[in-house]
Amino acid sequence: LSGTGCVQPRAVVATWRRQGQASLASPRSMVLNAMRSWIFLRGLSRESGHWGAFLDAFRLRCPHDAVTPLDLAGNGELYAGTSPATIGDMVTQLRRQVDRKQLHVPAHLVGISMGGMVASQWAADWPQEVKSAVLINTSMRPYGKFYQRLRPHSYPSLVSLLWPRTSLMRREEVILALTSATKPRHVLAEWVGLQEAHPVSGLNAIRQLVAAGRYRAPANPPAAPTLVLTSQQDQLVDHECSLALSKHWNTELRIHPWAGHDLPLDDAQWVIDQILHWGATQEPEG
Repeated sequence: LSGTGCVQPRAVVATWRRQGQASLASPRSMVLNAMRSWIFLRGLSRESGHWGAFLDAFRLRCPHDAVTPLDLAGNGELYAGTSPATIGDMVTQLRRQVDRKQLHVPAHLVGISMGGMVASQWAADWPQEVKSAVLINTSMRPYGKFYQRLRPHSYPSLVSLLWPRTSLMRREEVILALTSATKPRHVLAEWVGLQEAHPVSGLNAIRQLVAAGRYRAPANPPAAPTLVLTSQQDQLVDHECSLALSKHWNTELRIHPWAGHDLPLDDAQWVIDQILHWGATQEPEG
């Protein structure tokens, strides 16, 4: 393949053809136009660093695009700030970052978990700023019951995180067990390092949890093209939440058969393949 932008490997096209899915029509459709702006949003009490190797893999596939992860106040480099109490206020805070960093809009938003809620609200409130939205293992009222949005068998583990004597390593082990099917041990030291460098306060974690729990989906689906990705074996959030959201919003939907809640961690290339294949179908001809 020649040209610039995001590239779909031939192996990906062959796989989709074997699976009986719509194949890419031509080499032209296998390349997204250059210089797209992508904004990546993490979930509850997580930060940009938790994307890990995923963003490097995405940049390799899209070497000419601007790929920018943003942190919510209270997380990551903004850990000293106060987390907004609503998803709408989170959007406001992120838009200020976009202005300050002079990021290009409209942008393609990719949000996981609570980040998917933020992306949805951003697309609803400021449609002119959102080119497309990819929502990964997210949930929102009314498209999920409380016991689906946070599965009951995870409650004891989550409560254990609040115990003040729990070590950082133990906390991250619990989170990894809840969110990953592959449970790669090498990320634990990275996650502990992130928490040591950017500690999320208990108050900010609660504010984010309340904001996510209270969040209600916009009345109308986003005007921007939207892709929903979900993990069938998600042990934290029932994937039925994503199925219901996709059905009511009439979006494209892709289901991973074995990954956990942190889908980009468990199968980064699958996530990238889905985003870029779907994105190629959204590109106008000519």
